[in-house]
This record gives sequence, C-alpha cells and structure tokens, in this order.
Amino acid sequence: SRICQNCKQSFTIEPEDFNFYAKIGVPPPTWCPPCRFQRRAVFRNERKLFRREDGRTKKTLLSLYPPESGYTVYHDTDWWNADVWDPLSYGKDFDPSRPFLLQLFELDRRVPKMHADTINMVNSDYSANAADLKNCYLLFNSNYSEDCAYGNGIDLSKNCYDNSHVQKSERCYGSFWLTHCYETHFSSQCEDCVSVWFSKNCRGCQNCFGCVNLRAKKYCIFNEQYSKEEYEKRVVAMNFQAWSGFSTARKQTKEFWLAFPNKCIQGVQNTNVSGEYITHSKNIKKSYLIRESEDLAYVQYSQVPSSRDCMDSTIIGAKAELFYECATSGWGSAHLKFCVECWSGGRELEYCIFCSRNAANLFGCVGILEHQYCILNKQYSKEDYIKLRERIIKHMNDMPYVDKRGKVYRYGEFLPPEFSPFAYNQTIAPEHFPLTKDEAMAFGCRWQDPNPSEYQTTMAAADIPDAVTDAKDDILKEVIQCSECKRAYRVIQPELQFLRQIKIPLPRSCVDCRHRARIAERNRSKIYPRQCGCAGTGSDNGVYENTASHRHGENHCEERFETSYPPDSPCIVYCEPCYQAEVV
Repeated sequence: SRICQNCKQSFTIEPEDFNFYAKIGVPPPTWCPPCRFQRRAVFRNERKLFRREDGRTKKTLLSLYPPESGYTVYHDTDWWNADVWDPLSYGKDFDPSRPFLLQLFELDRRVPKMHADTINMVNSDYSANAADLKNCYLLFNSNYSEDCAYGNGIDLSKNCYDNSHVQKSERCYGSFWLTHCYETHFSSQCEDCVSVWFSKNCRGCQNCFGCVNLRAKKYCIFNEQYSKEEYEKRVVAMNFQAWSGFSTARKQTKEFWLAFPNKCIQGVQNTNVSGEYITHSKNIKKSYLIRESEDLAYVQYSQVPSSRDCMDSTIIGAKAELFYECATSGWGSAHLKFCVECWSGGRELEYCIFCSRNAANLFGCVGILEHQYCILNKQYSKEDYIKLRERIIKHMNDMPYVDKRGKVYRYGEFLPPEFSPFAYNQTIAPEHFPLTKDEAMAFGCRWQDPNPSEYQTTMAAADIPDAVTDAKDDILKEVIQCSECKRAYRVIQPELQFLRQIKIPLPRSCVDCRHRARIAERNRSKIYPRQCGCAGTGSDNGVYENTASHRHGENHCEERFETSYPPDSPCIVYCEPCYQAEVV
C-alpha cells in the first residue's frame, strides 16, 4: 500500500505490477491509478480547434493548440518535412544545476508542434488527432475512415455521422460503441447489427427498434416479435423521420432501456478482463475503451488494434507494445516510457514529445524524426548517450522537479499537469474528472473561459422544418443557433444528403452539444464495488422480472464485482452469469 502524492488516498500495488516495473526498469508509482490517468488526460485536447497563425507561413489555420498556449505550430505537412525545419537545431546541453524536467519543458515550448496532429489526410482539413482519413469533416481521434463527419473514435468506417467509438461500420448515425454494424442509429454497444434503431446491447440483429439484450433477432419492437409486414407498418407509424416523432421515440427507448439488466462489464468475447467497454481482448486489468488487445493494465482508449503488454497509458493503439505512462502514442512503437505524441515506429524513447518516424534511443527530446541517441535534441554517440542517460536519471532522483503544490517528480513520474499546453477544460479530463475552475487550477492546470461566438446566426433551431423531407437546400446557407448552448452551427451538404437518405430529422443542437450528449450516456472510467442486482426472480429494485432460472435459484445472487455503474445509478446491474441467463 502507498499514499497517493496527489489525492492522499491509499492505493495498492499488486505483485504483477511490480513484475512489469522490473521488466521495463522503472520504480513503482507514487500516484494512484485514477490520478495517473487524470494527469495523462490533461495532455489530450481531442476535438477543440482554435484559429491561429502558422509559425512558418504566417497563414491562418485551425489548430489544436490555442494561441494563448505560447506554442509555435507548423502545418502538419510542413512539420513532417525534413527540408522545412531541423529539430536538432533546437538542441541544448544538459545543465546539472537545474531539474531535468524543467529543461525539457523549456525545450518543448521552443520546438514547433503539428497544427492538428494528422497524417495521410485527403480532403479532411477540419479533422484532427487523426490518420488516413478521406472526405471527413470534424472527425477526431479517428483513423482509416472515409466520408464521415462529427465524431470521435471512428475507425475503419464509412459514411458515419455523429457517432462515438465506432469501428468497422457503415452508414450509422448518433450511436456509441458499435462494431461491424450497418445503418444502426441512436444505438449503444451493438455488434454485427443491420437496420437497428434505438437499441442497446444487441448482437447479430436486423430490423429492430428500441430493443435491449437481443441476439440474432429480426423484426422486434421493444423486444416484442412481429412479422416483417407488421414491423414495417408500426415503424412507419412512429414517424421518427420528423423531429416530433423522433423526440418521442428517443424518450420512450431511454425509459425502456432502464427496465433491463446490464452486464457488470460492457464487453464482448473477452478473457480475464476488468474495467469497462472492452471487446475481443485478453488479460486486461482495470482498463477502459479497449479493442482487440492483450496484457494491459490501467490503460484507457486503446481502440485501434492491437496493443499488448502496456501499463498506465492513455490513447494508444496500432501495435503499441511495452508502454508505460504514455499518452497519445503508438502505431508500431515499442518500449516507450513517459512519452506524449510519439508515433510511427519509435523505439526506446523516454520523456519524449512528438518524436516519431522510427526514432530510437532518445531521452528528453521533442520533435525528433528518425534520429537515434539524442538527449534534449542534441546528437551523441551511442556510448556517450548511455553514460549521459544514466547520469541524468541519477540527477532526476537527486534533484527532482518540484511543482508549486509540492509534488515531487523523480525519474519514473509522468509529466506534471502544468506542462500541458492545454487548459483543463480543453482536454478529455473533464469527461472523467469534472472539476471547477478553482479545482482545475489547484490540480496544476490552466483554465480557459469560453470566447464569444464569431458568427451571427440567421435562424433558430426551433425553426428547422419538422421532417427532413421538408428541408430545402437553402438550409445549407443558414447559420443556425443551437437550441442548448445558443452558439452557431451549420448543416453541410453531405450531412443533409445522408439524413435525407436515412430519413433522420436535422439536428437541433450544435456538434459540441451533440458530442456531450453522447458522452453523457457513456459510463465513466471510475470503478465501484457492487453486488449483483439479481434478487432471485427479478431485479432487487423490482423493475425487471427474470425470464429464466438462475444458478442461485430464488435467493439473492451473492456475486460481487467491480463495475463502472455507480451505486446510485438507476441502471440494473447483474453479474455475467445472471446477465447471460437473461439474454435472448
């Protein structure tokens, strides 16, 4: 047991954790797992873009880095071009009279950053934190997708709008955590589904509406079986292509979902996992939003297959291996420690930022591509690099960086929150750790108050035609006032075409409010100890009546587990055996 440096709560380091620390040569942590995640999360601005100046061309561009951050940005295509700039020109000698992390922070503020952190983009200028996108708009944290807009975590998908965490899917709208789905709309945690609406935890289903926990079913409405003809007749009568019918359907389905049990861990085809939203994975410990990975612990957002043998890392993927305390890194990289934004085959990197393209054996470097044996962006021979690295590690332990709150950063700690270029409320941290302005600043972060809208609206969301079929092309010229935050948004031509084809009404809120609404339906990463909610013949809150006999008979199930459903959640939570008994 240890007391966390940050929250002062006790936490336990397990024997298998010590084995991993010994394998990669790091000391055990001094922050607890949630605080470690929060510290990494403040280095991730996932989807907020700011208008600012290109540091090289002086042209205006939209960047992940706000002007007030003080960082210089180059357009991504220039940043990757070795003929445009040389990161070694920023090299500096190690100064033994000052903490090493402070020297790294000063170097980080001098070296240019990628404006949007993208690579291999085609006609997708308004997307960021992405790779290999084509014809995409306002798509973030997404890869290998085409003709998609307004989403985050959209991978290997086509023609998807307003989704979060969707993989290998096509023509889906308004959904969360889909895999191998087609025309699945306003649904959550579905796999291998076709033409499914407002459904949750369904697999292999077709032509279903408002259903929960179904397997390989067709023509069901609110879990009730219908003939094909009756199903189609009833769905048409609901008229959810109009906003009035859609709003009624959404309200009814949300209430219906609450009447059915949820599995304590949301996941599919896993072996020995704990955490939330984990699919097709093995040996995953207390992790979150994981796909097709193996041997991970305290990892969040490993969504692009596949990562293995990593601990305490956030937003990694595509064959990341042997990572520790890293954020937003991956793509064939291995043996990374305490790194941020290191991609594309990096090897043996420590305390590095934006080092990529097969860079190797770097310590405390920023923006290095392909080079080896560098410290603070200065080139060394292999022998001198090894000696200086050991000297710096000893120096970090003898003269650690100490922040304004008295937190001590010896070798083995991730970067301090105050090193982040982003304000707390510009990052993903509030999605899991909501703080007030004063609390965020006490954590060591900046806070940025919102700027007024730059656009004058020309119509209110309430004036949008009720049915999408009644919306004329003139809607594309309107600047619409969001019904929630009152900020401006627009409808783009591919979006209008898509909504007409699927017969979904035009949105009444802006892209940010739609994103927040989807994220609000997602469980957070915090884990709670709970007992199974099965009381024998039904749920212990009296809402759900079991449809099958369970192994514990009419007695209350005694199974205990850890789950992301808080104790005060209205959702019914069953252990896996009780849940599987109720899935039909």
